[in-house]
Amino acid sequence: MFADRMRMAAAYWAATHKTYVDDVFSTYLYRGNVVGQTINNGIDLSNKGGLVWIKGRVPATYQHYLYDTARGVQHTLYTSLDYADAVSVGVTAFNTTGFHIGDENSVSNGNETFASWTFRKAAKFFDVQTVVKSAGSNATVDLSVLGTVGMVAVKRTDSTGSWYVFHRSATAGKLLYLEQTAAEATLGHITVSGTTLTLVNGVIADGTYVVYAWAHDTDTTNGLIQCGTFTTDGSGNASVTLGWEPQYSMLKVTDTTGNWITVDSMRGIPVGSTDQQLYPNLSNAETAGTTIDPTAIGFLATGLTASKVYVYLAIRRPNKPPTSGTQVFNAIARTGTGVAATVTGVGFAPDWWLVRNRTEGGVSYNQISVDRLRGSNATSPVLVTHNTGTEYNTGSTIFSMDGINLDSYDAYNKNTISFINYFFKRAPGVFDVVCYTGTGSNKTETHNLGVAPELWIVKGRSGTTDWIVGCTSLANTEYLVINTTAAKATDATAWNSTFPTSTVLSLGTQAAVNTNAATYVAYLFASKPGISKVGSYTGNGSALTLDMGFSGGARFFMAKRTDSTGDWFVWDSARGIIAGNDPHLSLNTTVAEVTTDDSVDPTAAGIIVNELAATHINVNGATYIYLAFA
Repeated sequence: MFADRMRMAAAYWAATHKTYVDDVFSTYLYRGNVVGQTINNGIDLSNKGGLVWIKGRVPATYQHYLYDTARGVQHTLYTSLDYADAVSVGVTAFNTTGFHIGDENSVSNGNETFASWTFRKAAKFFDVQTVVKSAGSNATVDLSVLGTVGMVAVKRTDSTGSWYVFHRSATAGKLLYLEQTAAEATLGHITVSGTTLTLVNGVIADGTYVVYAWAHDTDTTNGLIQCGTFTTDGSGNASVTLGWEPQYSMLKVTDTTGNWITVDSMRGIPVGSTDQQLYPNLSNAETAGTTIDPTAIGFLATGLTASKVYVYLAIRRPNKPPTSGTQVFNAIARTGTGVAATVTGVGFAPDWWLVRNRTEGGVSYNQISVDRLRGSNATSPVLVTHNTGTEYNTGSTIFSMDGINLDSYDAYNKNTISFINYFFKRAPGVFDVVCYTGTGSNKTETHNLGVAPELWIVKGRSGTTDWIVGCTSLANTEYLVINTTAAKATDATAWNSTFPTSTVLSLGTQAAVNTNAATYVAYLFASKPGISKVGSYTGNGSALTLDMGFSGGARFFMAKRTDSTGDWFVWDSARGIIAGNDPHLSLNTTVAEVTTDDSVDPTAAGIIVNELAATHINVNGATYIYLAFA
């Protein structure tokens, strides 16, 4: 009985103390301001310890600056140089929610852009220690906190010395240099046996060293990090299975010379487009190149050196469940300026941006859809919800840590025109985005929603297709189309007569969702108590209260009639969900915003729908589906 209680207690502790990526790793982008600033990335460094790695992106060609809690603030190392520890006012404090940077140009030069990567000490993830190698004996470091050692970088700090790198997938007995392009070699300076790192006497110099060590977690469901290898084919491509989608990867070819390459989803690793690359062994500015395409279960290496062996370190995308609607959705109304502008105040780093022209009707590009997985950089891959057009590149929109940076493109920033911006964040149990390539045969596509999607939207990227919508309130042989007012249609080849599961989306042979070699994007939604709601209702012809389980009302509400024709109407609290007229827009049209009807009213648990001729969203006996966010 005691043993049973102990097992139950252990299970409870594990469930309530789960480590999420969001708590131990962050890629945070910022712009220098000369005087210094605090970076709040949610990582507790002052209590837990860890490493902050900073690199100027463009146009700066600064070194990679590394600061850690083992050596203390204002001490830096450079991954592209063999220099000793240097005094630096780059990081001046480690905080409970990030770190503070000083006024040093290398990390804070005015109006230049920087990338920072924070690795917090945590079991089965990362460790940092210092060790003294004394004359006449080995020095050992216990890395058992990692479980399985994945990769270790060792650097002398009291004098010059190379960066010696152990990787579990490198050839046995061989090491790499972090500051060099050299292939793996039999060096002998450090060894790893089990979870013990040894600095080998007589080979490595006596002195003080810092040790950065990353884990390799074999748990492909809950693990946060993996260190592995792959071999490219004759075209420089390879497929890697991790069990989850990565947000960060560092790669190095081992059987020939080649740069270390670092990519991450904040700077951009879009599917089918070039990635934003930085090179730990170089001070060069960021460049665009093909490296990896993330998948829901790993990545596809693309365009690397043909027929070569690579090692990698990969970290999974954020996986912490949200606790409020404001962590995953926000709506911001603004007036276009016609010049470069930044939309901020979102409250999170967005993954999907949907922007609508409110003022003008009949504009061909009235409703723009851009997501981080397809990319947002020099040319943004755009889809338009009210037409069947293929993805096209135009303008320049770049996702930021708290919104999006815009150029002067009229579709989302025309001078004096009113716009509504919807921002969504991928989160377990709420929202996910998947890119895939069709086969023309029945198939399943893996996703990371963590629960079975209740509403899913598929749009062809490379082909002219409708926006196809499935919903668990419909039959698994039925679908709707966002770019039309049409009622639900029956076609068993859309979803192969199969509802999605908690791991896969089922696709039939319908051309709009699965043409051979065509590319697609899918947006997946589910209900999470107090945060999001996918639902359905039957109209009563007057006023109907929809209880969504919210406590402060709905901030976003999209509704579509399913048994007959009807627009895809959208309301939001930024434009107004009030006890009076509420502005609405339609995803399927280019009609300007309508402000003259009171089709919805607020209520704490969700929303009230009223039957009016302007929208007909509560016709007696009619059926509807909806999506809402608190």
